[in-house]
Amino acid sequence: MDRDARTRARIEQHWKASESGDSDTEHAIYADDGILDYPQSGERFRGRSKIQAQRGGHPAERHFIILRIRGSGDLWVSEVVITYDGAPTYSVSLMEFAGDLVTHETQYFADPFPAAAWRAPLAERIPDGERYAPAAAERSTASTAGDDRTGDAGT
Repeated sequence: MDRDARTRARIEQHWKASESGDSDTEHAIYADDGILDYPQSGERFRGRSKIQAQRGGHPAERHFIILRIRGSGDLWVSEVVITYDGAPTYSVSLMEFAGDLVTHETQYFADPFPAAAWRAPLAERIPDGERYAPAAAERSTASTAGDDRTGDAGT
């Protein structure tokens, strides 16, 4: 298995562990001195133990749906819908790797919003399978195995 395939598998494992609540596996992807940035709140978490502690203390029920994983070499991007107590939030995660471990992750969050009526003649609907939709909420990250949007080759 080449490096990119290994890295993709580790990222998929990270998100699946996030969904299943396996905190140790979820955070095994980070270097001991890894950094996690949330630019919108201005927060930086330095070190795997602090990253894990801040996620472990989250009071909401969370679920993760992988929309897409893309990247190569040292830079990978994940598009994920994270639901917090049933409310969806789109997330884009930029992961920078050194070897097999994330040294720096920047995660952006955006809440969904209704489409503007004036744009309707210009826009087409994104298919539900390519975006979060109420029916898609029932899917778990495990159901995306073999789905091209996750980059999974069916392994």
